[in-house]
Amino acid sequence: MYRVASGLGALKVSRPRLEPQPYLYLPASSHFRQIWARFPDPQRHRLRLLVRHRADAQLMNIAIRSASTSVAQRSSGGFWTWLTGARSNAFPPPDFTLPGVTIPPPLPDLVEPGRTKITTLPNGVKIASETSAGPSCSVGVYVDCGSVYEAPETTGASQLLKTMAFASTTNRSELRVVREIEAIGGRAKASASREMMSYTYGALKSYMPEMVEALIDCVRNPAFLDWEIKEQILRLKADLAKSSSNPETFLLEALHSTGYSGALANPLIASDFTVSRLNSDVLEHFIAENYTAPRIVLAASGVDHDELISIAEPLLSDIPAVAGTTRPKSTYIGGEYRRSADSSNTDVALAFEVPSGWLKEKDFGTVSVLQTLLGGGGKFSWGRQGKGLHSRLNHLVNEFDQIKSVSAFKDVHSNTGIFGIHTSTDASFVPKAIDLAARELTSLATPGQVDQSQLDRAKASAKSAILTNLESQASLTEDMGRQVLAFGERKPAEHLLKAIDAVTLKDVTSVAEKIISSPLTMASHGNVLNVPTYESVSGKFRAK
Repeated sequence: MYRVASGLGALKVSRPRLEPQPYLYLPASSHFRQIWARFPDPQRHRLRLLVRHRADAQLMNIAIRSASTSVAQRSSGGFWTWLTGARSNAFPPPDFTLPGVTIPPPLPDLVEPGRTKITTLPNGVKIASETSAGPSCSVGVYVDCGSVYEAPETTGASQLLKTMAFASTTNRSELRVVREIEAIGGRAKASASREMMSYTYGALKSYMPEMVEALIDCVRNPAFLDWEIKEQILRLKADLAKSSSNPETFLLEALHSTGYSGALANPLIASDFTVSRLNSDVLEHFIAENYTAPRIVLAASGVDHDELISIAEPLLSDIPAVAGTTRPKSTYIGGEYRRSADSSNTDVALAFEVPSGWLKEKDFGTVSVLQTLLGGGGKFSWGRQGKGLHSRLNHLVNEFDQIKSVSAFKDVHSNTGIFGIHTSTDASFVPKAIDLAARELTSLATPGQVDQSQLDRAKASAKSAILTNLESQASLTEDMGRQVLAFGERKPAEHLLKAIDAVTLKDVTSVAEKIISSPLTMASHGNVLNVPTYESVSGKFRAK
């Protein structure tokens, strides 16, 4: 073993005893002799020792670090100081002021969140913004539009608009759009849900004017070139095929198409046939009907409101002020959907209606607590909010090896929604897994089955999930756009947190009982031979 002892003026290196070596002479060039002559005798001796023992590179590095560490405690020098005895120039102190550089004052310990400011243009477009202390900003255009507004001839239009969000416009080619986003280090994305289309763009605050102009151009002026539409249809088909092969995504789609009649039964995962029928005329007609001024919100986080208005108003003020199509109605009816697949596993989802939707905040807060109460998880999903060791469903994964995953879910819309349990299990274990899921759901509606400590833990987890989500500027901007579309204002996060804090054990029981009193919607995928009949599963909840 090598041992290095460091100290000022001495270097001791211990290594296995070596055979005596002949005296090693140093190079005799005149230049080297001039340099060598500058070293005092003690330093020359140390160098000769290192050379004579043929210290390898690793040992030399250890010696240098050890010596410089010891010396650094008493001087600002390093190995050169230890070797030569000279003292290097001292580093400037930490508070040294650089000429021409002004350091901004530090932020206070508590920075109050920015208040949402909203301006409504004469044509009905709403512009909302909040300030923030960070260097970046997020801008989004949100439209009250989605699959619920699609007719049979426009099925899949919202999904195709999502994939074509940043394609060619009447003012820019697709290449220019991409280059402009990349040139400022931006992040742009679009999404399409059942009730809202969203387009978001994030970058540094200094680029906010360019971001707003480019984003509005992509939303308002799509070129819908035939070759781009054909290309994006192929891409969309691949995306939809991938989504339909995901059991969790497929079951959520099946629950809507089976459990609702009306607009919410419209598919998000459209078939290849319906997507192939889409063209520029269909897309232009769909936008003309739905992208109207009263149904559009421009939201931004981390920007000055007055500056945002001065940039966005000229770009949005000429949008037609017509109200457009009213939102079609949906009715929850329940039902069953099965799809057989070549698999040894079975995925099953049991769902019921959340009758009030997220517009009724008290019930929505209670449903959020119900979801975290049940929690759940899979073999490798510990650590996520609501999926910890203390959730009511998580212990099922540990108790039964046949269960691959089990978790509570909710998909809530403006006036309705669904809540339930999804599980993936061995095909032979499906009847037992459904019994266990039914037992957990009915226990929520039974007084005394949930104690105060479980409720407090679930409320804390629900609040943590909300606040964690709002840490993202993109999520904050989307929340702003969604609330302004629905309420005409944005209620702060504290408003929802207070609604969750106000949830009581009685609220949990009453809301859970109301939910499981609605008709059951059951969807299964995989090896469905052992899935019980709809009537037998539904009867487990009617008995409650």
